[in-house]
Amino acid sequence: MIKNGILLIRISVIPIFAYPHFFPNFGAPKPAPMNLKDPLNLTTKTLYPVTSADTDMDARLRAGGLVSYLILAAIDSADKLGFGYAFLREQKLFWVLNRLTIELGPPLRWYDTAEVETWPKNLEKVLYLRDYIIREAGYGEVRARVTSAWASIDTETHRPRLIDHINLPLFTQLKEKHGPAALPEKIEAITEGEAFALTSTYFDLDVNQHVTSSRYVDWMMDTFPVEYHRGHYPVKISVNYMRETGAGSAIRLLRREVSPDLFHFEGTVAATGKPAFRGALTFGVSAP
Repeated sequence: MIKNGILLIRISVIPIFAYPHFFPNFGAPKPAPMNLKDPLNLTTKTLYPVTSADTDMDARLRAGGLVSYLILAAIDSADKLGFGYAFLREQKLFWVLNRLTIELGPPLRWYDTAEVETWPKNLEKVLYLRDYIIREAGYGEVRARVTSAWASIDTETHRPRLIDHINLPLFTQLKEKHGPAALPEKIEAITEGEAFALTSTYFDLDVNQHVTSSRYVDWMMDTFPVEYHRGHYPVKISVNYMRETGAGSAIRLLRREVSPDLFHFEGTVAATGKPAFRGALTFGVSAP
């Protein structure tokens, strides 16, 4: 249209969100850039606010509470990467923690938030290695480094069996990425020490109807008096999980002081005399 000698052109502006089929990628999140050190994106990070239920009487994160975070993070990672509880159940398998070693710095406390980074690290014969780094969220300070070994157990034979139909690089791609540099500690047997008697109960059990991994740490920690805990906090925790422990199992727990603030443990099933687990706790001095 010409008005007063000027050519006027009407332009209709159409919001692109009105016709999304013309712009299929509009508004979609940008894909995460590839991490050249982790091209398969095998590393997961999960946040866990430290609540009063997770802490001791001095508001420090309990050792058993930390282990619970590790278990939850492993479940989350395995589910996201396709080899979680449901996938294993189809193959008549279930995950069992076999060995665990934790190197600890200053404890997280009530109202802190734990950032748990974890990744599948390697495959050692029938054991799947998984490492972790725990930081205080928002600050980046490393509070713990963890290495662990897991077994996929046959539901019928109760023996380790490798997972079928899974991509091997899922378990080997990050073998050079470490929490601690060493493998999970293998703990030697003890036959002498101070003895404690305990019995597993309903609330000790997990969905596999076995004593959950964090409870073994609680059992070891409970052998010390309150006064000792108030002046000390673990700087290293190792556990070897050797046999499944069901409800109502009587356990004879031995504790031996190897050197000042280093203690070894052995828990045997009273009915059979066979070891259910072995553990080692190293303590450092810590103000409440």
